[in-house]
Amino acid sequence: MIRWLFPVAFCLLAASPAVSLAQQPPYDVFPPAEPPYYRVRYEASTTPGELPYAVNYTIWIPSGVESLRGLIVHQHGCGEGSCKSGLTGAYDLHWQALARKHDCALLAPSYEQPEMADCQMWCDPRNGSAAAFQRCLVDLGSKAGHPELSTVPWALWGHSGGGHWAGGMVLLHPQRVAAAWLRSGVPQLKPNPDRPGIKPHSLPDAALQVPLMCNLGTKEGVTVKDGRFAGVWPANEQFFSAVRSQGGLIGVAVDPLTSHECGNQRYLAIPWLDACLAARLPKSGTEPLRKMPISGAWLAVPTGTVAVAAGKFDGDPLQAAWLPDEATAQAWLQYVRDTAVADTSPPPAPTNVRVSGNVLTWDCEADPQSGLASFVIERDGQYLATVPPQGKNPFGRPLFQNLQYSDTPTQPLVPMRYVDERAVESKSHSYRVTAVNTVGLKSQPVGSAAD
Repeated sequence: MIRWLFPVAFCLLAASPAVSLAQQPPYDVFPPAEPPYYRVRYEASTTPGELPYAVNYTIWIPSGVESLRGLIVHQHGCGEGSCKSGLTGAYDLHWQALARKHDCALLAPSYEQPEMADCQMWCDPRNGSAAAFQRCLVDLGSKAGHPELSTVPWALWGHSGGGHWAGGMVLLHPQRVAAAWLRSGVPQLKPNPDRPGIKPHSLPDAALQVPLMCNLGTKEGVTVKDGRFAGVWPANEQFFSAVRSQGGLIGVAVDPLTSHECGNQRYLAIPWLDACLAARLPKSGTEPLRKMPISGAWLAVPTGTVAVAAGKFDGDPLQAAWLPDEATAQAWLQYVRDTAVADTSPPPAPTNVRVSGNVLTWDCEADPQSGLASFVIERDGQYLATVPPQGKNPFGRPLFQNLQYSDTPTQPLVPMRYVDERAVESKSHSYRVTAVNTVGLKSQPVGSAAD
């Protein structure tokens, strides 16, 4: 049995998928969903063809947006741990920055897949998850006062089984998808004798117009040819070749540092999606998607480290990885070499910095290019602390919100808060807060105001 599509749990139930599908911890540990966050949850269905697992969907709506232009979906992978990680996907400040830039909402599903259950029952959208997803858009749109949510275009990001789901949604609904990033998982286009239970998808012509990126770790079959994830590259290569040979707008980005974990992929995924959304989203979410311009495209050998303008590519362009423009190609070049995608722009400054007693709180948006790593706290003009002292991310650059295996913040969510245990009670201190992004660039410092 090939097990490369899914990150943690690969065991399949031979029995009915309705067996043991009641909600179990840790799926009952939710961050709060108060505006601008909204949540709906659906119970598992026992009706054939409907989703056999419970699922909840959490959405973030950017403030001040009268009408949404699109929806960004951040889809976790398979197994209990990855499904649990989906609970915090909508709270990710970096992904929110991308959504805010394009007047999009940010949605994170969390499928309550029991550990020993068949992941295919949700990651193949034909097994009920596509219908549940579209149902949630109607219900969340009603809750949030944005009924247009049910009709706006989608930008899809998926990890492992989530990549299978995102790619499957492109093949089923190409007219709705602005772009899709497939990390370590792709849909199947041909029968696989090792996975006879998986029904292949067809490749409609409309899907060839959807920008796609196959992203995987080099240890998933590129440089490491054996082990648990060795089949990821052969599957991606097959999917890429099938789409690209017909003129599809598809690229490949090999992470030179990782296996199945997400690593630093967000520093390429977010600018890549940014370029695609800028080109394809209409002014109104009720209008059809625009065609992706191809005149400024760059091409590269899929597993190589060199990219050139399409007109200068020496080889068969229908075997080359497609990149939307020069800026994205430059980020791709840095990513495939060492994942150190550069950034020269400082992050946004904190806002609403306030102090109550010895407790300092603030708000801040993430740097769209490099996210948030930390905050520097000053008291009375002198350095006091860094919050957090060290971000936790075993897979890549340290982040303020920390990072889980499927590219989502840890729970409990890290607050923008600092308690000054050394404050002098009889003295009125002044504080300043500076944001620091993941390449070390700092914002302008912002002073405090007493509550």
